Amino acid sequence: MSTSPIWHPFTQHALMPEMTKIDRAEGAYLYTPKGREIIDAISSWWVVTHGHCHSRLVQAAQDQAGKLDQVIFAGHTHDPAEQLAEALIDLTPEGLDKVFFSDSGSTAVEVALKMALGYWHNLGEAQRNRIVVMEHGYHGDTIGTMSIGERGVFNAAYAPMLFEVDTIPFPEPGKEHLTVQAFEQILTDHPNEVAALIVEPLVLGAGGMLMYDGDVLKSLKTSCEAEDVVFIADEVMTGWGRTGTLFACEQAGIVPDIMCTSKGLTGGLMPLAATLCHQRFFDAHYSEDRARMFFHSSSYTANPIACAVAYANTQVWQDEPVQERVDQLVKRQAQHLQALQSHPGFSNLRQCGTIAALDVKVKDQGYLSDIAPKLYDHFQKQDVLLRPLGNTVYILPPYCLTDSDLDKIYHVISNAPDVLGL
Repeated sequence: MSTSPIWHPFTQHALMPEMTKIDRAEGAYLYTPKGREIIDAISSWWVVTHGHCHSRLVQAAQDQAGKLDQVIFAGHTHDPAEQLAEALIDLTPEGLDKVFFSDSGSTAVEVALKMALGYWHNLGEAQRNRIVVMEHGYHGDTIGTMSIGERGVFNAAYAPMLFEVDTIPFPEPGKEHLTVQAFEQILTDHPNEVAALIVEPLVLGAGGMLMYDGDVLKSLKTSCEAEDVVFIADEVMTGWGRTGTLFACEQAGIVPDIMCTSKGLTGGLMPLAATLCHQRFFDAHYSEDRARMFFHSSSYTANPIACAVAYANTQVWQDEPVQERVDQLVKRQAQHLQALQSHPGFSNLRQCGTIAALDVKVKDQGYLSDIAPKLYDHFQKQDVLLRPLGNTVYILPPYCLTDSDLDKIYHVISNAPDVLGL
């Protein structure tokens, strides 16, 4: 039984009574109070892009903290938010004109859903209230985002509180057309009732690092345009270089109507999120009637310190060879995966940009596979932070990772089946 008063996220404390205490971090490494060096191979839940405690991001936080720490964002604004909003519009696909700030990926998605539903409501088409999602998707842990995520162990206890959605199948290789056909069938069966389609572009993260082709995205966007359905791209995880380009939608050549971003938005230094949208969503809420305003906020909306760090992150992308680092990491990941292709203990080796994943061959598969805690423990003993999704091991590192770091990561992965007697 843990003696700590803290209840940790996604943790079964009966099986993990003690946490690994981290004293500091730098680059791709986490350091314990006793001096252990742990390679952060998953960017501390996918948020750290340039490495821990990047000097320019730290400096931005320090400078802003001594000037303006927090101000209510209703009726007020400040330079960090204004600068960041302009930078985001410049960096994202053309056609995203407005920026709404929030605090996390889950809230960015909640905002997107409310934007879409509020848009149709204010246009006098409240019957457009159906939300279409992709099988195996994950969009967060609030009630709204659980409702549009895969139903299962993540949300079974809360099922009575979740609203119903329409689901299209994940585009399995060779069966991608079935996904598009299923979406078009929903549109046919429910004319003028579908408000929005929301997807994680190219990679479904918590669903098991499932990857699909950009052509599917393009076809789904085309179908949305034909029926005037709002297309929402959840780029919370896939944005900021993870899939090889700044945003995943770029690889499909599409511009979403609404796009959610968080995680890498601040380079992982501070919590912040943004939902970007086309001008028409703002216009639908613009009125002298106060009842038509967009009813969403949080106490820390557009926190000045977080915005200053995020703006500094956009400048890092502009000034430093970040894309070169991403390209090199993509290449190195591919080489390591190729070396594991014939390994008898693994299957379904896959990659999308800087994200690599493989499945450990065991009988009990899925998120609750018994192999997950054993793998985690094995990796921890080798001073590598990898947190398997059931029997799926994924490598999603910061872009500053060295060749020797990546060599060590794949070495401990390749040894896992033998060490664990699989």
